[in-house]
Amino acid sequence: MIISLDDKRLAYEFWSRDPYFDEETHEELRKIAEDEKEINDRFYKDLEFGTGGLRGILGAGTNRMNLYTVRKATQGLANYIIKEGASDKGIAIAYDSRKKSEEFARETALCMAANGIRAYIFPSLRPTPMLSFALRELGCTAGVVITASHNPAEYNGYKVYWEDGAQITAPRDKEIISEVNAITDYTYVKTMSQKEAEEKGLYQVIGPDMDDKYTEALKSLVLFPEVIKRQAENITIVYTPLHGTGNLPVRRILKELGFEKVYVVEEQEKPDGNFPTVSYPNPEDKNAFALALKLAKKVDADLVLATDPDADRLGIYAKDGDGEYKSFSGNMSGMLIMEYLLSGRKRLGRLPENGAVVTTIVSGKMSRKIADAYGVKLIETLTGFKYIGEQIKFFEQDGSYEFLFGYEESYGCLEGTHARDKDAVVAVMALCEAAAYYKDQGISLCEQMEKLFQTYGYYKEELCTVTLKGQEGTAKIQAVMESIRSNIPHTIGERRVHAFRDYAEGVVRNLENGSVTETLLPKSNVLYFELDRDAWCCARPSGTEPKIKFYAGVRGQDEADAGKQLKELMQAVTRFAD
Repeated sequence: MIISLDDKRLAYEFWSRDPYFDEETHEELRKIAEDEKEINDRFYKDLEFGTGGLRGILGAGTNRMNLYTVRKATQGLANYIIKEGASDKGIAIAYDSRKKSEEFARETALCMAANGIRAYIFPSLRPTPMLSFALRELGCTAGVVITASHNPAEYNGYKVYWEDGAQITAPRDKEIISEVNAITDYTYVKTMSQKEAEEKGLYQVIGPDMDDKYTEALKSLVLFPEVIKRQAENITIVYTPLHGTGNLPVRRILKELGFEKVYVVEEQEKPDGNFPTVSYPNPEDKNAFALALKLAKKVDADLVLATDPDADRLGIYAKDGDGEYKSFSGNMSGMLIMEYLLSGRKRLGRLPENGAVVTTIVSGKMSRKIADAYGVKLIETLTGFKYIGEQIKFFEQDGSYEFLFGYEESYGCLEGTHARDKDAVVAVMALCEAAAYYKDQGISLCEQMEKLFQTYGYYKEELCTVTLKGQEGTAKIQAVMESIRSNIPHTIGERRVHAFRDYAEGVVRNLENGSVTETLLPKSNVLYFELDRDAWCCARPSGTEPKIKFYAGVRGQDEADAGKQLKELMQAVTRFAD
């Protein structure tokens, strides 16, 4: 909801003085009394409860992540759960290492308790995939995890899951949004003390047995435990949790599988919401690996692994034959794990006839070739792992396919169905198992990746983001998208456009014969171009940050050719933002 100029000032005055808001909030807002631009940014709209929940900058104001916007979101979610007649099943809650995460999680639990909904809350920080796992184990109606994933330190967020363990999708997401938006008076929100909630049995701490169950679920997915036993002592691993939640579960799973030579980056081991050693706690960012690579060279590591703050994304480096550390993109690590799992299942006679791999429209296209090679179905969804998780639910409902693997280009993947969201802990496990397997064959992960390129083609992809902050930035992003939509190009750079997909309209326009068909996916503000020579590109606004994202992918004759093609294509694509 966009707020008028007069209303912004009224909202500011209300938050600055009303006794409903605490003194910390009053004091923070008094300090910006003369800064109209800052007041405008904090109050020009309500922090949007989007299709996955909330995400925003921490601070006082309607357009900020704070105690009161979290309570409001929770009250809306509670109202929806009650209307659905599902309040007796309870809700599971987890949180990461970010600033205010523990407080927001506790307030979420107390608001739910005040609405008569039992809250199960982890006693300390946990990875996001463990929330997905726990809510299904507990038989809960819904789940909430307090996290802003890989965003900078000034952000936090609030992600909502439903009983299947996946993030909410249509139509439920829109229905919950309506309930949240219906709350216009913050004082309507219910809460109670923790003592009262505990006495009524509405605030329950999740016990350590949940960690045990999660670990056992992961270990059951191992394909060749005997190979790990042979090679674990020959593999040296450096790992960094980037001040997040991955430290304990990642080290536990590796230790229980037999990987003993695991070195953790000491400076980044402890949880810290300030992320003091990195500017951006994201394993997609090569700068985040600086300390890990330094340690890797010291201990002569084979693998260098990093997980983001809520441990659902995994970034990797691997040592090549010359002793240099090579980075793997999210597509590369996804393909490495995917091919390992499919080939391993085939060798064991456990590759089902109705097996399926699920990915997103902006992920690398090598997956098509690998899926074809192993006779499994490849299904593409919209961007966002919630759509991959949703496919698992559909498979279980209609028995159409057996889920084998899901991945997206942004460093997230899932083996198994213990969780319905990307899981960096299981990704670490699968990758280290693959490393042991290939070591047993006398090759490294870098050599195996090169084999995949030689077999399936030199696919290369890139993501470029343009950050446009504030109200003006939001308007600019919308203008860029509408300009592309209104003036569909027939060429991008030197490549001819075969087809244009507008997922907001739900149509595919064939520019060669003029035909129009349906996308068969939910509507979303995404524009996608199918180009000649097996290339593609895509534009979409970020759902969680003030950015517009441009994706591109090509297939080359070799690595150099693919790199040259991609550079030329991305230069043409990013001109859309000029």
